[in-house]
Amino acid sequence: MGEKLQKVGVKREDGFLYFIDKAGDVSRAKMARGGKKGGKPQKVTKVGITKEDGFLYYLDKGGDVARARMVNSGKGAKKAKKRK
Repeated sequence: MGEKLQKVGVKREDGFLYFIDKAGDVSRAKMARGGKKGGKPQKVTKVGITKEDGFLYYLDKGGDVARARMVNSGKGAKKAKKRK
């Protein structure tokens, strides 16, 4: 589905959401559970990926940075249907 960009090998811990932040680094935030608020994001690893438009960047199962092309990227908002 996606292409692997860089081997990082991040070990995941339960209760955290892992993502690629705006700077292109791997970050994590505590997930909200049972009415409790989540936590502030914290950097896990500096990677420095340069993001391109039209791609979704994510951590794959092996903890490496990967990307996949977005299907509806750059097409704008869908027009609402007219009601009769």
